[in-house]
Amino acid sequence: MKHLPTFFALDGRAALVVGGTPAAAQRARLLLAAGARVTVAAPGLDAAFDALLGTGAIAWQARWPGDEDIDRAALAFIATGDPGRDHDVAARARAARVPVNVTDQPGLSDFIMPAIVDRGDVVVAVSTGGAAPVLARLVRARIERALPARLADLGAFAARFRDSARALFRDVGARRRFWERVLDGPIGQLVLAGREPAARDAMLVALNRADAATPRPGSVTIVGAGPGDPDLLTLRALHALQQADIVLYDELAGRAVLDYARRDAELVYVGKQKAHHSKSQDEINALMVAHARAGRQVVRLKGGDPFVFGRGGEEQAHLRAHGIEATVVPGITAALACAAAAGIPLTHREHASAVTFVTGHLKNGEPAADWAALARSGQTIVVYMGVSAAATVRDRLLAAGIARATPAAIVENGARPNQKVSIGTVAGLAALAARHVNGGPALMIIGDVAALADTALEPALAEAS
Repeated sequence: MKHLPTFFALDGRAALVVGGTPAAAQRARLLLAAGARVTVAAPGLDAAFDALLGTGAIAWQARWPGDEDIDRAALAFIATGDPGRDHDVAARARAARVPVNVTDQPGLSDFIMPAIVDRGDVVVAVSTGGAAPVLARLVRARIERALPARLADLGAFAARFRDSARALFRDVGARRRFWERVLDGPIGQLVLAGREPAARDAMLVALNRADAATPRPGSVTIVGAGPGDPDLLTLRALHALQQADIVLYDELAGRAVLDYARRDAELVYVGKQKAHHSKSQDEINALMVAHARAGRQVVRLKGGDPFVFGRGGEEQAHLRAHGIEATVVPGITAALACAAAAGIPLTHREHASAVTFVTGHLKNGEPAADWAALARSGQTIVVYMGVSAAATVRDRLLAAGIARATPAAIVENGARPNQKVSIGTVAGLAALAARHVNGGPALMIIGDVAALADTALEPALAEAS
């Protein structure tokens, strides 16, 4: 570690920025965010300063700083763009024992500027010691993804109840356990989900009980895992996985997604495959209720989106009927992920003004669909879980009047490294599906937009008509 990480208290203190460059303007904005009284010393200022000058947020001295200007500062940033001048002002600042940072010159700096993740009172600083600023920004981006956008709200929420908790829990250990239950439990999840009134009511109940020994209540979060690519997880899905005590996951969730779960979380496979269910739906429902009643934070992880052919609504209703707090985190449904991965726009001003999602699961031997409505032009049809029913889908659409040459595509393992795309027409759906019978999860996209697919993804364009 080349530098000691610290956070400098600047509220109400004088800070000096030397230079009129865009980099200097950036430093001035950071200082203002920390509450400093900012003086900028430079003969001229870049347009990047216009907004700061217009609000009167900074004091501008239209000259280079004198020794008295440096002496009054708690710290100084130098970004003149002139290496010689930077060196001169930095030397004078050091002589005056004023900590100094010189942009892009770590050798002249007493401190360096990290990449910053700002969530209100929660601030994370990332540094590579000046060796690789771009790497620091990449790490910051990873952290930005991991931290909830409403983390500042959670900090403010905790601050409002801090005195009450301190009065109720005199023992430091008891108080810590209480805050762990609050911040890492259903109350914290409510705040992060933007449901602060409900969180406040739950917090008042928790404080009124004032019993640190009471086990924290369990909850279930029904999470959409998207198409299986962990980079397509939503931030809220990631946060739920990192808080889970147990994850009940489906066949379509994707092993790579499970790597983002908390390291000590229990992972339980409850997936369903055609003609083979590791757990029945009733068994899955019972597991969720049992683990939640035992005080565990449960994630029910489903491929795609829980409310798009995912039975998430049924599971939510079952949990609520048993008095279990249930939260749903939407995921990127397969239609969106597969279409994007194959380069197919689901709507297009020249080809499709509507999209219909249909399940290909057979009911009494027939996919449940209004074929006449689906066969109308000017729309896109997306058939989930329909590969095994491709011939039936073809026959019903043709009988309803759809053109034989209407473009169609099948996307298998969409947005995953082993993605496979087949492109053809409605007339050739059965032949297209034959390429995917023993593959991974696949869906069909039917309509003129399918002709816009990226043909580089499908090298063999043999058409069975």
